[in-house]
Amino acid sequence: MKETLLVKHAVSGRTFFDTRLKAIPYQVEPSNEGWLFSIETKRDENVEALLEFREELNVFIFREPEDEPVLKTWYYIKDGPVVYDDQAGKLLISAQSSIPYYPHEYSQ
Repeated sequence: MKETLLVKHAVSGRTFFDTRLKAIPYQVEPSNEGWLFSIETKRDENVEALLEFREELNVFIFREPEDEPVLKTWYYIKDGPVVYDDQAGKLLISAQSSIPYYPHEYSQ
């Protein structure tokens, strides 16, 4: 199954991470508050800009199984936290809720 992580600025649409364009190691795990995204990346201008807009992020996971429709899940960040762990070299994004959906069910 192909899986894609997409992290965007909700207002401008700026893309911070898109694993279709650049492979980036990441994990998504359940947490007490919802889900925790752990993205292995260096702290650069892209990460600094993301942290500046931490309250305005859209995070998506696209799962594309063979011979089945794409399942998109939108994760709502709400109040975060969204932080960079300098020691681990990871960006940590906490999501409080999610909405899974099949795009083909909404297109005509």
